[in-house]
Amino acid sequence: MKVDFGMGGEFGAWDRAVEAETDGYDGCWVPETQHDPFPALAVAGTRTSRIQLGTSIALAFARNPMSMAVLANDLQLYTGGRFILGVGSQIKPHITRRFSMPWSAPAARMREYLLAVRAIWKCWETGESLRFLGEHYTHTLMTPFFNPGPNPHGNPPVILAGVGPKMTAVAGEVADGFFVHGFSTERYLREVTVPALLSGRSAAGLSGLDGFEISGIPFVVTGADAAATAAADSAVRKQIAFYGSTPAYWPVFELHGWHGLGEELNTLSKRGEWDEMGRRINDEILDAFAVVAPPERVASEMLRRYGDVLTRTSFYAPFSAPEGFWQPIMRELQAAG
Repeated sequence: MKVDFGMGGEFGAWDRAVEAETDGYDGCWVPETQHDPFPALAVAGTRTSRIQLGTSIALAFARNPMSMAVLANDLQLYTGGRFILGVGSQIKPHITRRFSMPWSAPAARMREYLLAVRAIWKCWETGESLRFLGEHYTHTLMTPFFNPGPNPHGNPPVILAGVGPKMTAVAGEVADGFFVHGFSTERYLREVTVPALLSGRSAAGLSGLDGFEISGIPFVVTGADAAATAAADSAVRKQIAFYGSTPAYWPVFELHGWHGLGEELNTLSKRGEWDEMGRRINDEILDAFAVVAPPERVASEMLRRYGDVLTRTSFYAPFSAPEGFWQPIMRELQAAG
């Protein structure tokens, strides 16, 4: 199993990528939060030589397909073929109110978006005319002056993030992989996510998930001592509650029969009662979302739950840990194949 290093959106992420490569991680992911991830990854690409570098995630609907195609093509050049384009939709308020961009039928729009990006790449690769006519996006102009030509490293793989079955099926159909959202349980992964991926693969005339990347970042509650573990426990409960306050994620609660919990958390979030939200995540809910184990058992527990499904993973740990804490766990996961 590949083990990745997930970074925050802080400025200077390229230095963390260098550290991640030195520490032995397989991939390094930069999110789109306070800073644009693409410039940081371009710098990281010139300072590293082995590690894969990707966005987790770049906001697709905040850009048009042409802009995204150009950015991803350039990052594939900067990294010498080590770039992975991770994309996601975000939620409607951010797209319409923060970016002032259109929103409609997110799964259908995303399917068309990624097909448009691939059509643009194919135009550059083969020299054929660009003619993509869709409901949401239309691209019919590409002159030699703006055509970078075929990428010597090939096109970067595309990994799509999602939670609901519609977006997940889109990933199976038109992407090269899928980001399992941290707000997911083993049961949801097996009963909803994997069947939806297989449905999308079938729609594309493909069978099974061989060659398809599935990246998951399960929550982890662990620590070097009792105090550190207690702090991790509290931080993870609050993070689960934060996600659970968003209606788009409530189907995960519903699958487990935790009816009404999402509405409770949503109400508390509007009051700013963040500590109380964390207290609403009981031990049963925590255990469903998180790997709760001492450091020496984290890897084996992750493999027991997810080893037959995930091809790459990372640690969703919204708490601090001593330097070098995660490396033994990383190496055990990598050794498992």
